[in-house]
Amino acid sequence: MTPASSDDLDGLREATPAAPTLSVAAQTVQQLGGEGSLLVRQRRDHAVLEGLLQAVDRTQGEQQDEALTRLGRLVFPHAYAEETVVWPVLRAVLPDGNALTERNEQEHQDINELWTQLETTPTGAPARAELLERISTLLRQDARDEEDVLLPRLQAALTHEQLRRLGRAWGLVRRTAPTRPHALVSRRPPGNLLSGLPLAALDRSRDALDRTSRATPTLAVACSGTSRALALLAGAIEHLPPLKQGERPSTHLGRTDAAS
Repeated sequence: MTPASSDDLDGLREATPAAPTLSVAAQTVQQLGGEGSLLVRQRRDHAVLEGLLQAVDRTQGEQQDEALTRLGRLVFPHAYAEETVVWPVLRAVLPDGNALTERNEQEHQDINELWTQLETTPTGAPARAELLERISTLLRQDARDEEDVLLPRLQAALTHEQLRRLGRAWGLVRRTAPTRPHALVSRRPPGNLLSGLPLAALDRSRDALDRTSRATPTLAVACSGTSRALALLAGAIEHLPPLKQGERPSTHLGRTDAAS
């Protein structure tokens, strides 16, 4: 989960543009750099995302809870790996990279905040449907922004081989990243790097407990209680000052509408 080295970034800056800034959605696998390319991996995740959003929309009760667990295990590792591995490279190789990634980070922060509210909203409450709709809208917007703006700009700055290397790094981090919302943690290094391992361990334990609770009613009380205890521990970890390092006002919890 370490940022790219200075030597790696020097090589990236010298890269020859691989393609014009055409939406990732409109290009072939070969144009995007091959199967292992970051662009292909990202687009594949976005296709799965759409299927999961549709599953959430057409289910209720425990089936919807399971669909949301699967959605979270896609969305939050995907975003964490972007914020720790990909966006630092984009900021390093593009003169306007900081502004480009900041909008995306704001979308990620909004999703984290809304999902945190969702976790404490009872099933059947009117507010739950509204939260789900807002989360779905933001997730789809975030995917469009990535495919139409950020990723094409990154593609134009890197070679196919560099896109494949970046894809491997993104994929490795994604496999061990947090799977739940953490709105208090910085969306940029070093805070998000420091938060990754402890929060991922807690999140993935909670995912397993929640699934066991739904699958085995006799263990539901014990599993739910343990999951809540782990949620409290994760909340305490989020408040640790080092995990806020690198935070920007535009992604700070409780920011004003003007700042966002």
